Amino acid sequence: MSLRLALRPLARPAFPTLARASLARAYASRAPRSDMGDGETAIYKMLDEAFPGTRLEVQDVSGGCGSFYAIMISSPAFKGLSMVKQHKLVNECLKETIKDIHGLQLKTIAEDSA
Repeated sequence: MSLRLALRPLARPAFPTLARASLARAYASRAPRSDMGDGETAIYKMLDEAFPGTRLEVQDVSGGCGSFYAIMISSPAFKGLSMVKQHKLVNECLKETIKDIHGLQLKTIAEDSA
């Protein structure tokens, strides 16, 4: 008598399309997203005015409660500065706003000014 194993593919979890879309929510480009919340919009406007560049992404990653934001920003203003100095510039720009939030994930990218 021989034993034979039948391998079956694992079942995939059935996530509704809406839930999947919210998990993979895209960042903003240099144009603000239409679905940005009030906190995202306020941060976006401050950074857009202070640091011109090609890329600005602001996302509330706290589930919509406004306690944690992820920001990616590029600007010629960062050229030649260390990452710490780049982050200090952004933190200074947002100091009144970030005193009321729990966390900030920040990525800065120096651009050529040409």
